[in-house]
Amino acid sequence: MKEQTPIQVKFENRQNPKSGFDLVALEGVPTRKELDHSPYQLHLVNFYIIILVEEGQGSHVLDFTEYSCQTGSILTVRKDQLHRFVRGSVMKGVMLLFTDDFLDSYLDKPEAQKTIQLFNELLGVPKIQLTEEQQQEIFAIVARIRQEYLGRADEYSTSIIRSELHILISKLYRIKAANKEVICSRKYLSEFIELQQLVEQNVTRYPRVGEYARMMGRSTKTLNTITQEIVNKSAKQFIDEILVKQIKRLLINTDYPVKEVADLAGFYEVTNFYKYFKRHAGQTPEVFRRSHA
Repeated sequence: MKEQTPIQVKFENRQNPKSGFDLVALEGVPTRKELDHSPYQLHLVNFYIIILVEEGQGSHVLDFTEYSCQTGSILTVRKDQLHRFVRGSVMKGVMLLFTDDFLDSYLDKPEAQKTIQLFNELLGVPKIQLTEEQQQEIFAIVARIRQEYLGRADEYSTSIIRSELHILISKLYRIKAANKEVICSRKYLSEFIELQQLVEQNVTRYPRVGEYARMMGRSTKTLNTITQEIVNKSAKQFIDEILVKQIKRLLINTDYPVKEVADLAGFYEVTNFYKYFKRHAGQTPEVFRRSHA
């Protein structure tokens, strides 16, 4: 097998290279000639995406879960999250793409935290299904963004789009909160987000709770309290979940032999890797890889 590195897609706005925002027609993505990857392959993005289905139906995959979509469906894709399009889907709509900097420089800390919560699949459901009344409201905001971006595009457009996007995110957060689909409790939330970022960046090197306790200057008991409060899991279960997700990404997004995947995941013994993965994923690495080929 020819080895390859995971597909990682960086933000690139060819129309306006200095902008941290882009708008793409959902139905046009599969035929975009400038893409250096297939949209039907799982790929990591280093920016945020809001996918809005305005017509039609189909499905879309986030990490390893396939979500059915129809008119009024919204999917939020987090930075550094895997996603892919599904063949056979017939959907029209829009994808709003933006970087951290596009919003962060404009938001105060509480508002920035809401943005993190909205896009964090560990803190809420990544899919929203709008009611007809909600569709009218959300579609109107997106229409204004589309008109400003594609129609006006003058010196004021960036500020106006940023403001409209801020409103859109707040409205979506409100909908999720009303449906109890996002964690609204602020207790330990910032600590949890800090832990999550550390684990996602270091889990293949540091798989133990104590190592993160030292990084954060907290006790292992406190880390357990944090994860139990936010995601109802022990710190060990939380770390294992992220490590298994990283392994799955390596199995799907590379052609590395299982032995090399085990090494990259921090396992010195392949036998231990097999036992660990089967215990958490319910199948061997080979079976998992074949099922997502």
